Order: sequence, then C-alpha cells, then structure tokens
Amino acid sequence: QVQLVESGGGLVQAGGSLRLSCAASRNINSISDIAWYRQAPGKERELVAGIGVRGGKNYADSVKGRFTVSRDNTKFYLQMNMLKPEDTAVYYCHGNYGRVGIWGQGTQVTVSS
Repeated sequence: QVQLVESGGGLVQAGGSLRLSCAASRNINSISDIAWYRQAPGKERELVAGIGVRGGKNYADSVKGRFTVSRDNTKFYLQMNMLKPEDTAVYYCHGNYGRVGIWGQGTQVTVSS
C-alpha cells in the first residue's frame, strides 16, 4: 500500500512563508493527479492546489498568486508565500495510485496575526 507523508508545517507570522513537502512510500512518479487540500477547524476540507495528469495546475481563488504547487522526482511541494491567518488549517496531500486515492496524514499550518 502506498503512503503519503507531509512535512514542513509549523507556526509562522502573517506575511511569512512555508514550504510543504509530500513524500511517497513508493516511486513518486507512480502517483498522479496530486493535490493539496486543507481543513480548518469547523470547516470542510477544501482543495487548495493541484497538478493534473498532463501537468496543468489549478489553484483555489483564495491562494492564487501566493501559493505554488510543484513536483520533482522525489516529492510534491506547496510553496506558500504571503501567508494570512485565514490560511491556518491542517494541510493534506492527495494523489492517485492507479485508481486508488491516497491521503497523507496532514500537517498543521498556523499563521499568527
């Protein structure tokens, strides 16, 4: 079974930056349709950013111009700049291994005002 593990979360002041990483227990290139989601307390999990099978990237309106999703041969990444308190949430990476969707365990991002 493939596992995804996020890292890079933490506490940062508003206006700061964080870079989240997502590693896979198998060859990262076997994971497709990778995406980052987040869930704030009392709210539903929402899509933040993703990379499609053909490499196209999409972003939630709330993070456009501030967040960048990328991947290399080892990990997936979410570069988060100009962070705001409303970005505070648990961030999850998600990918497809064949037809099976895989979630990471999440990493906490807290942005102080």
